[in-house]
Formats: sequence, C-alpha cells, structure tokens
Amino acid sequence: MTRIVHLRANHKTSSSSSYCQENRSVMKLSFLLSLVSPLAVLSFHTASPFIARPRQISTNSVLKMSSTEGSLDVSRFMAGPRPEGTSDYVMQQTMIRVKDPMKSLEFYCDVLGFKLVMFREFPQWGFNVYFVAPVESVDIPEGEDAQWNYCMKLPGCIEVTWNYGSEKEEGLVYNTGNADSTGTSDGEKVKGGFGHLGITVPDVYEACERFKEAGCTFTKTPNSGGMKGLAFIKDPDGYLIEILPQGPMITKPLDCDGVAAEGGEGYKDNSR
Repeated sequence: MTRIVHLRANHKTSSSSSYCQENRSVMKLSFLLSLVSPLAVLSFHTASPFIARPRQISTNSVLKMSSTEGSLDVSRFMAGPRPEGTSDYVMQQTMIRVKDPMKSLEFYCDVLGFKLVMFREFPQWGFNVYFVAPVESVDIPEGEDAQWNYCMKLPGCIEVTWNYGSEKEEGLVYNTGNADSTGTSDGEKVKGGFGHLGITVPDVYEACERFKEAGCTFTKTPNSGGMKGLAFIKDPDGYLIEILPQGPMITKPLDCDGVAAEGGEGYKDNSR
C-alpha cells in the first residue's frame, strides 16, 4: 500500500480554528441527540453538511513513498524540460586534492586513459590545478584561452589539485571519505560523505586485467563481493575509482584475481 503525505503549504490558522469550532459544536449536538435516539444520530450525521469528511487530495500536492523501506517515487525528476535558464549548465568537474601531481597524472592519463586538457599554476597562492578528461589529444585546442573555453564546456573532468609541499609529507595526506583515519586529529576513522569517482568500460573483466598488470590496488575485483561485474581500484592517494560496464552487468567465470563468479563475501559499505 502506498503511503501519502499531504503537503498543505497554504493552510491558514484562522480556517483551522473555525473548522475545529464547527466540529466541537457538531459533537455536542450529536451527544444530545444520542440521549433521545440512536436513529436520530444516524440521520443527523448523514444529512449534516458540517460533518468532517475525508478531503480529496490533489495529486499535485502529494509526496508518494513506496511501502518498501528506502524506496522513493522520484519519477518527476526524470520528466519534463530542464528548469528555465539551466539548459546550458554543464557538470564540468570534480576536484580532488593530491599529494604528488606527477604520480596522479601518470595514473589518470597512463592507466585510465585520460588526457590533460588544461592546467594552471598559481605560485602566488602555492597550488596548481590540472584538468584531466577522457578525450583525444587531437580534440584539445592550442593556446591557453582556447583550452580554457574547451575545458569549461567539457562534462566529466577531474580537477587534480596540488598544494605545494604535500609531496614531501610522509604517508597518505588526504582523507578519501571511506572509513578513513587520514587527517583526523584522534586517529579514528570517519564516516565520510565522499564515496568514489567512476568510469565505464566496454569490458570490466578485460579492463581489470589491464589494471592488474599496471600494478593497481583493488578493493574489489569483478567477482568479489555481493555485486558482480563491477570493480573498484585506488588511485595514488587512495581515492576509489569504480569500474562499470557500458552495457549489461555480465559476469565471467573467473576475474583478474582468480575469484570465481559464485565467490565473494557479500556487499560492503565502504563508508564505515
């Protein structure tokens, strides 16, 4: 059964007070009639225009929730045009801070196959930024202004940010958001909000063979865990990269670590 929450944004206190007073009067009259005859009470409730009856709920003012816990009706967010004035907005970047920019660029460009689209150096503020994206070199224009314009309209970039001096620090520098104690004052793991970056590939199993040969660290191979056919690897700073297929979620008998398709320990919440 679907639960419905009625949202009455225009409900006024005065109308509510009047409605309650009417109901109290009706209840009092109903009690007096009951002293005379139960039939009189039935007749009164049938005929009276003042009796509170179920109000009709407009479908335009309801929030529908499935009876299944955690399931919401979000269909309206998929329908209709984008809000006025937003048709040219672009989800252009996610920014991550890194310890060593060269190691990060080697990972994102040499391992994941991205290209450096644009970079800016700000020595006066002690940091540089490097924008990488899955594009072809021939599509990257020449000249700073042209590269800026190209990059700012390009969906799905990663802004790799290097703060000078971080490369000299011992161990990992930045908290990845996944049950990570890096950077915490008490050394305790935190339940972070950030989860992972993600790429899609034609064949997850073949891609993971390549990542294994490149020396990547896996937190989940395609057949391990409860969700089959996807994988997670780490970048040099420990940020998780999810590997998903560009089509149906398929499984193969063995993955790059030799884990069988029927193996695995089940689902793991990486935030904990």
